Amino acid sequence: MAARGGQDGRGGRRKALKAAGLALAGSLLLGAGAAGWAYWHLNGNIRSVDIDGALGDDRPARPATAPSASPSASPVPTGALNILVLGSDSRTGEQNQELGGGDSGGARSDTAMVVHLDAGRTAATVVSIPRDTLVERPSCPLPSGGTTRAASGAMFNTAYELGGPVCAVKTVESLTGVRMDHYVEVDFSGFADLVDALGGVTVTTDVDIDDDKSHLHLDAGTHHLDGTEALGLARTRYGLAGGSDLARIELQHKLVKALLEQVSATDLLTDPAKLYQVADALTGSLTTDTGLDSLGELTNLGRSLGDLAADEVRTLTMPVLPAPSDPNRVVADQPDAAELWESLR
Repeated sequence: MAARGGQDGRGGRRKALKAAGLALAGSLLLGAGAAGWAYWHLNGNIRSVDIDGALGDDRPARPATAPSASPSASPVPTGALNILVLGSDSRTGEQNQELGGGDSGGARSDTAMVVHLDAGRTAATVVSIPRDTLVERPSCPLPSGGTTRAASGAMFNTAYELGGPVCAVKTVESLTGVRMDHYVEVDFSGFADLVDALGGVTVTTDVDIDDDKSHLHLDAGTHHLDGTEALGLARTRYGLAGGSDLARIELQHKLVKALLEQVSATDLLTDPAKLYQVADALTGSLTTDTGLDSLGELTNLGRSLGDLAADEVRTLTMPVLPAPSDPNRVVADQPDAAELWESLR
C-alpha cells in the first residue's frame, strides 16, 4: 500500500477558512478604501508569470464548466479550481542564511501542493507532491528562448530549478493529467514575514526536532512559533527520523492548518495598521500566474472561499513507493496515484 500523509482529523476552527477568505479580501481591499498609494503599493508587490502564454495548448484541457446562475454583475466564482502552490527557496543571500536556508545557489521548490477546490468552494483537498519523487520531466520553454531537455527518472523539484514556474506547472500537469488553473508561489523569506505579521502560529509536534540545517530545535509538544521558527518547521527534514521528506510534509500540513487558525484568531478587520502589515507581507511574498496578479483577482478568490470551513479541507500526500532504482527516492504508487488525480479533474 502507498506511503502517504493522512487526513488531518483535528479539523481546526469551524470557520477558519471563512475568516481566512474574509481577511484576505479585506486586506486586499484596504488600499481602495484608505489610500490610493496603499492600493498601488500592494498591487505592485505581486509578481507574475504568463503560464498560459508560455505553454499554449500543450497541456490538459480545461474541464467544461456551467455558466454562473448569479444575477450579479460581478458574481463570486464558485466552480472547481486547481491551484499549484509552490514554496520557493533561493538558498542564497544573507537573509536566507539567517533563516536556515541551504548554501547552494539557484532557486528550488522543496514544497509543492496541488490545492483542489470543489465546485461550490465548500470543500477542498490539498495534495503534496514529495520533492524526491522521480518523474518524467518534459521539455519546457525557457523565458530567454529555447527549451529545457526532457529527462526520465528526474527528481520532481528539478523542474522548477531548471525551468522556473512554467516548467513546474508543465511537470505537474504531465505527472497528474490535471490542468492547473492557477499558479501561486510563496517565497520562503516572505512567508516568515507573513507569520510574524500575524503574531506567530501555534503548532503541536509529536516528536522532538533537532535540525541544525533548518536552525530548528523543539521538544515534542505545543509551541507558539515566530516567522523564523515556522519557516524552520516547513524546511526541517534532517531533524526527523530517517530524514524523511514524507515526515516533513506531515509537518507542513500541520503548519498550513495552524496558519489558517491564526488568521481566524487575529482580528484583522478591526485593526487597520495590522491589516496593512499582513497584506503587505502577503502580497510581497507572492508570485502568481497572470490570472491572479491583481488585487481584484485575489480578492475574488478570497471571497469565493467564504463558506469553506477548515474541517472540510483534506491534507494528503500523493501515494508513493520507494523507487526501485534508489531507496532514497520515491515513485508514484499506481494505480492509487492515478485514481487520486482522476478524482480532482
